[in-house]
Amino acid sequence: MRPSQNRRLSAPVFCCLLVFLSALSLVGCAHHSSSTNEVVIGAYGAETGSESTFGTSMQSGMNMAIDEANAAGGINGVKIVGKMYDDQGQPDQAKSVVSKLIDEDNVTAIIGEITSSNSSAAAPVCQLKHVPMVSPAATNPRVTKIGDYIFRTCFIDPFQGAVMATFAINNLHAKTAAVFYDSTQDYSVGLKTYFEQYFTKKGGKIVIEQSYTTASGTGDYRAQLTSIKQENPDIIYVPGYYTEVGTIAQQARQLGIKVPFLGGDGWDSAKLFEGANGALEGSYYSNHYSPDSTEPAVVNFTKAYEAKYDHGVPDAMAALGYDATNVVIAAIKAAGKPADGNYASDSFHALVRDQIAQTKDFPGVAGKITIGPDRNAVKPAVILEVHGNKTVYVTTIKPSDVGI
Repeated sequence: MRPSQNRRLSAPVFCCLLVFLSALSLVGCAHHSSSTNEVVIGAYGAETGSESTFGTSMQSGMNMAIDEANAAGGINGVKIVGKMYDDQGQPDQAKSVVSKLIDEDNVTAIIGEITSSNSSAAAPVCQLKHVPMVSPAATNPRVTKIGDYIFRTCFIDPFQGAVMATFAINNLHAKTAAVFYDSTQDYSVGLKTYFEQYFTKKGGKIVIEQSYTTASGTGDYRAQLTSIKQENPDIIYVPGYYTEVGTIAQQARQLGIKVPFLGGDGWDSAKLFEGANGALEGSYYSNHYSPDSTEPAVVNFTKAYEAKYDHGVPDAMAALGYDATNVVIAAIKAAGKPADGNYASDSFHALVRDQIAQTKDFPGVAGKITIGPDRNAVKPAVILEVHGNKTVYVTTIKPSDVGI
């Protein structure tokens, strides 16, 4: 044994070492500090994977809102920085990237996710760490029930299900309906439940219910569609995502099924038309806004978006990402300048949360936004019809129209 291995540290050296280790521990734990020369707004969503258009559209809308705000002076003179991570459409990855946004990037608030399953997976992280999260499009009711730091700026599925049931009965005069849903997605399961409840309440009859699983990856729905065909429904409600709906419609038409398909906002993507190849002609889905609207807010947003990006006409996820980000920016401004300059402290997070909760009649592209006591937005929905490779606005249905 060498003599140096048996020496004790001198008192001065030992004290210096303690100070050094203490400093290191403070650096490792200080995830709630933020530079006074920027405010970081985080986001998470699928930028790769089967639902990638959701995340990329949301990010485009978010970035546009941030750029506009910075051009107007930022937040009380402080620059806004947007930081988004790809969760690949996976719940576990959603939790991971949200933790990174909070612990490493020192965000003031978080935008996302689009899907209800991934929002439900990551929202508990935000709630536990007291960071406000605003989902632009997660419509399943249980998302905001996770806690008082979790909000959304879109309508919820009980309303969306009622909207399409109302349209089916009042506008399409449907008496019977088949329901074909994705049993692996909270969004799809929730929508089918609320559609069925309202459709039957209004005198309609659900003649058959069938399910599929995206996890199977087979892409073959003929067995379920054959069972549906035998019941001869007036309409088929498919509350899934655009990734499967087009294939389902094509296979249904090949089997001789001619009735309209109905769906929800999960259909909203330019890729819907690619997958359907004309099979969804004359079908309908509920959505948050129509790019064909003549409302000044929509016209101005659409023009600015098309000038900024080469994505074509902005879909609902772009508009919702834009709206949610603007709500968050307005809340941070209203919270004021933190005395210590820390925009990522627990105390400032709480102030931002309180300001989001007070949002009333905020002028969004997808309609005025008022956050209710349950942290959900109260807004109307639009019905769009598929014509060729585009959608056509049909009508607007307000909460009061369906008794909600």
